[in-house]
Amino acid sequence: MKVLVSQHTPTNMAPFEMLQEKFGAEVEFHPFFVMEALSGKEFRAKKINLPDYTAVVFSSRLAIDAYFKLCEEMRFKVPETMKYFCTTEAVAMYLQKHIVYRKRKIFYGTGTPESVVALIGPKHKGEKFLIAASDGSNSGPITAVFDKAGLDYTLGTIVKAVPQDISGLDIHSYGIVVLYSPFDVASLKESFPDFEQGDIRFISFGRSVVGAMEEAGLSIALKAPTPEAPSAGKAVEICLESLK
Repeated sequence: MKVLVSQHTPTNMAPFEMLQEKFGAEVEFHPFFVMEALSGKEFRAKKINLPDYTAVVFSSRLAIDAYFKLCEEMRFKVPETMKYFCTTEAVAMYLQKHIVYRKRKIFYGTGTPESVVALIGPKHKGEKFLIAASDGSNSGPITAVFDKAGLDYTLGTIVKAVPQDISGLDIHSYGIVVLYSPFDVASLKESFPDFEQGDIRFISFGRSVVGAMEEAGLSIALKAPTPEAPSAGKAVEICLESLK
């Protein structure tokens, strides 16, 4: 049986190679969408003025690249006084690609919105923050803690999801298809406007995709992650077991 996973090929292929050995399954990886920086024109339409902000909040390397690309395209020279608050050390270290790393203006948390707000504290409460967000990301937790702390911020989407043309795939040759994001569903419907599920068994991985799949009328054979299926590989294994 052929299995389609709507992601890039992972670095660790062992779980999927096991599926081939155990079930004779042929697993293929095709991303259904890619994340790209907004253009200057798209960002201007949001009516966000970059010079208004004295601090930027980053949660990903992609957002960092997108921010500095926008600044260059919009001819905004980022002042040396700009402060950067990052969710993790790994994200903060990535800033070195674009600026000289100075501890007094770069701060990083432990992966939670609360840890970022704790870094801000009373000392930096007077800053005006731009939270660099991505299309479809769950920004609720970080805006909630910023609201609670009484911080002056704007949530600015600077990274967009771009559907990939997957119409070249023989979609009905796959017995199992794993989807991760509402954007996967949108890409599927865009590439196959008259799509009918037929015998395809869909696996949803993550909460956000379930609603989009149900709204699109897709029947879900297995929802993951769960304690029994903590990974996509395990979810596919369970699905294959049920077909034996």
